[in-house]
Amino acid sequence: MNKFAEQVVAEVVSNKRVGAYHHMVLSVGDLANHAKPGNFVAISVGGAGSSMVLRRAFAIYRATGRESGVGYIELVVAPHGQGSTWLTSRSAGDGVDLVGPLGTAFGIPTQPVRALLVGGGYGSAPLFGLSEVLKSRGCRVDMVLGASSAMKIYAPLEGKRSVNSLTITTDDGSTGIPGKVSDVIPELIENNQIDIIYSCGPMGMLEAITKIAVEKDVMHQCAIEESMACGIGICMTCVLPIKGEDGVIRMLRSCIDGPVVNGENVIWDSNREIPEGTWGAL
Repeated sequence: MNKFAEQVVAEVVSNKRVGAYHHMVLSVGDLANHAKPGNFVAISVGGAGSSMVLRRAFAIYRATGRESGVGYIELVVAPHGQGSTWLTSRSAGDGVDLVGPLGTAFGIPTQPVRALLVGGGYGSAPLFGLSEVLKSRGCRVDMVLGASSAMKIYAPLEGKRSVNSLTITTDDGSTGIPGKVSDVIPELIENNQIDIIYSCGPMGMLEAITKIAVEKDVMHQCAIEESMACGIGICMTCVLPIKGEDGVIRMLRSCIDGPVVNGENVIWDSNREIPEGTWGAL
């Protein structure tokens, strides 16, 4: 587990509807000092006596207030299931039991590079905080945001302000370029001489980006989306076959060894089966 993780009862500071999503600000104290782009929190949902006994994992959108010593984390939540719907119904002043920060973070280059950030739907949330860090290091940052429709593109105006260029794609063509993010990435890599791609979003999207990155010989770090029942490496529900630097495939836990991984190392076509030659497999 992330060595800085702790369990706190966070106070809901604000909860605002933004398009199809909710933007929530939680007061977490010192926990915010250790939160990095790519980390997530595991939240207990449903309240006391709820049948929803498993925590829900939510990517950290941004950590703020470090200078003042207060400490806040921001989340972007889509109210899909019971757990996320319960969370987005919280009001200012309510307490939320959470554990964080959890998981691995995006690797930040020591020298200025040309980075392309690619996000799908609300999965793009961690990229905004990452963009701020990269810009502070002198990097050129281009961003692609994609979703099924205009309503599901999160904070396009903020994205435009925080990067050198913003490209938007939608499956239905309701805004931006019709199509998927993978349709525009090859040209952006060529035109902007991209050194590294950072991505967050659905697994199919991450797989498509990885194929392009390999073809173009560009490094690709992605935050994988696997269901996490515990978030701390105990339950083994989020395992994924990943090839190590030694060439050996291992079933690794997304919550501990991820969620941020090298896209080229993920065995994307495993179809939720253990690939032949995996370490420890019979």
